[in-house]
Amino acid sequence: MKRLQLLARAALLFPATAYAADQPGSGMAVNLFKVLLGLLAVLAMMAVSAWMLKRFGIAKAAGGSTIKIVGGVSVGNRERILVVEVADQWIVVGVAPGRVNSLATMPRQEQAELPAMASTENNFSTWLKRTIDKRNAK
Repeated sequence: MKRLQLLARAALLFPATAYAADQPGSGMAVNLFKVLLGLLAVLAMMAVSAWMLKRFGIAKAAGGSTIKIVGGVSVGNRERILVVEVADQWIVVGVAPGRVNSLATMPRQEQAELPAMASTENNFSTWLKRTIDKRNAK
C-alpha cells in the first residue's frame, strides 16, 4: 500500500518517471534520449557562439594583436616570403617547414590601393577567350 502511495506521488511530481516505471526497459531509453538531446543543445550553443565570435570579430578585438601579414609570395613548394607588420616596422621573413628566418627590416610603407584588374590586357580570362577564339577561327 505504501509503495502504491509513493508511486502515485512520484507520478504527480515526475510524470515521465512514472511512465518509465510502468514500461520495463523504457526508462533507460528516455534517459538516453534526454542525454543526447542535452548534448545536441550544448553543441549547437558552442557552434553558434563560435560563429558569432568569428562574424562580429570579438576574438580579434579581445586579442589585440599587433602583428599583421601585409603580403607574401610563394617561392617553392613549401617555402614562402612574407612581409609582416609589427608596430611601425615591416619585417621580411622567409618561411619554410620547421623554420622562420628574418630576411630584412624596413620602416612601414604606405600602401597604394591596387585597382582590381584595371588593365584588361593582363586579365587571364580575356587572354583565354582570345586564345580560344583564335583556335576556333582556324
